[in-house]
Amino acid sequence: MSSESARGADPVPPPPGGVLWSLSGDIRALLMLPAALTLQVAHPAVGAGVDAHSVFRTDPWGRGERSLSSLQLWVYGGEEAAAEGRRLRRLHRTIRGTDTRGRPYHALSPANYAWVHATGFPVYRHGARYLLRPLNRDQERALYREWLQVGRVLGIHDRDMPQTIEEFWPYYRGMLADEIERTAVVEELVGAGAPVPPPDRGPWALRLLLRALWPVLLPPLARFRGFLTVGLMPPDAREAIGLEWTDAQERRLRRFCAVVRMVVPVLPERLRYLPRARRARAAHREAVRRGGS
Repeated sequence: MSSESARGADPVPPPPGGVLWSLSGDIRALLMLPAALTLQVAHPAVGAGVDAHSVFRTDPWGRGERSLSSLQLWVYGGEEAAAEGRRLRRLHRTIRGTDTRGRPYHALSPANYAWVHATGFPVYRHGARYLLRPLNRDQERALYREWLQVGRVLGIHDRDMPQTIEEFWPYYRGMLADEIERTAVVEELVGAGAPVPPPDRGPWALRLLLRALWPVLLPPLARFRGFLTVGLMPPDAREAIGLEWTDAQERRLRRFCAVVRMVVPVLPERLRYLPRARRARAAHREAVRRGGS
């Protein structure tokens, strides 16, 4: 049990200025999210729950917007973070059914809910190597400590999460060996044939234009999404799921990521960071300035 839970206080989100503060609000993290989601739904219970209960097929843009807003609250939400964690648990209380192996599941079962959380660490760690920079030993450990804090925000008990990196990797490898599979939802997320409606957000003129061009735009966009999803997934997870990846694809991915690494750091902050992250970073800088004045 964490010290916050022992005192009856709300769990606190990761600290300002930490590894997650620099990573999860950066626009490059958006490119990592499909890999994390795909690794989550490769779990038989999680995949079955998303297949039966999610609106990702009928409202993909709204589902994505809500998920991104929630994720940003976990890290940058301050006092709102714990409230968001409680909201998510309420949302998942009624999600239950039978998984792809015929086993009953509940979304809030510790093993299932903890896996959804656990996938973020290896995907962030792997994606940072390509899109930002490799994390050194101390940064990896800091990232894992901060990701544990996110788990507590989500209401996961310490007893249900590996408490150190040394404990995490055997747990992770065991999940890849014994649980993970190529579920139907994985097939949809990495394939290019699933129907996706045109975006329904943004200026109306842009929506009309996209609606008209969508039959032409969707196929290459879907192929690119699948390419990034598989490419930015940790290789051991990719192998466990049974996703193919060639040397030629790896070279293409490295070229693309090299361009991203050159372009994004020179962007102004308003373009480089997502809105909530940008506001939180500005507020933190102002608090530091006032504290030092």
